[in-house]
Amino acid sequence: MFDVTMLPAVNATLNAIAGVLLVLGFVQIRRGRIKPHRRFMLAAFTTSALFLVSYLTYHAQVGSRPFTGQGLVRTVYFTILISHIILAALILPLALVTLRRGLRRDDAKHRAIARWTLPIWLYVSVTGVVVYWMLYQM
Repeated sequence: MFDVTMLPAVNATLNAIAGVLLVLGFVQIRRGRIKPHRRFMLAAFTTSALFLVSYLTYHAQVGSRPFTGQGLVRTVYFTILISHIILAALILPLALVTLRRGLRRDDAKHRAIARWTLPIWLYVSVTGVVVYWMLYQM
């Protein structure tokens, strides 16, 4: 039997992997290496899609977990969580448009939106790991 309670750790791992892939893809494009850039970004998108399926599965089965920290750490947690949720909602359409423009080789438009998509996506990936750590490991 599959234990859904392990999914938060899986989700954090997928977020971390997506973040690493995003950085590697950025490094490749800065070096002018389009094919490796494309591979890393497609891998980051796939990893993020797997995260979303896993995240929705967990929350459909288990629901939410309350944050029990008090004082300053509570304020920090909710500040990170709220910014994470807002930007996570924005990243899916941004990533889809960015990916589409890149695959179509509409380079000027791809580059214009990717300048926004990459830092937001990276922030969401990193803060996803931070939220997991604060909620499940503190």
